Amino acid sequence: MYPEYLVAPMRQELVDAGFQELKTVNEVDAAIPSEGTVFVVVNSVCGCAAANARPAARFAVENGKKPSKLVTVFAGMEKDAVDKARQYMLPYPPSSPAMALFKDGKLVHMIERHMIEGRPAQMIADNLIAAFDEYC
Repeated sequence: MYPEYLVAPMRQELVDAGFQELKTVNEVDAAIPSEGTVFVVVNSVCGCAAANARPAARFAVENGKKPSKLVTVFAGMEKDAVDKARQYMLPYPPSSPAMALFKDGKLVHMIERHMIEGRPAQMIADNLIAAFDEYC
């Protein structure tokens, strides 16, 4: 686990963009399998989260079409909530950062860490926007 003062600005970056933090298993279970579309960002302290994932998520949700719910869990912090969110993302292996789009509780689009590392934020955002246009 990381000190809260270290991750607070990283959390806030997504909260300021309209994401709700999920910190408990119950919050995850209430959000992800719900009706409509849910965009989940597995946030992280790594450099690719700062340079690529969080900016891409912010750009994507500024799109004309966006999911009904925007939520985030933080890897290395609320372990139980993150583990529960990752269960919904199976069969994909645990990855952080990562992004998943659910529609009516079903996983319809997934971006794993290896698809984030080394790619410009706008390229990742374009991928997300295409998924939002299709499913939202």
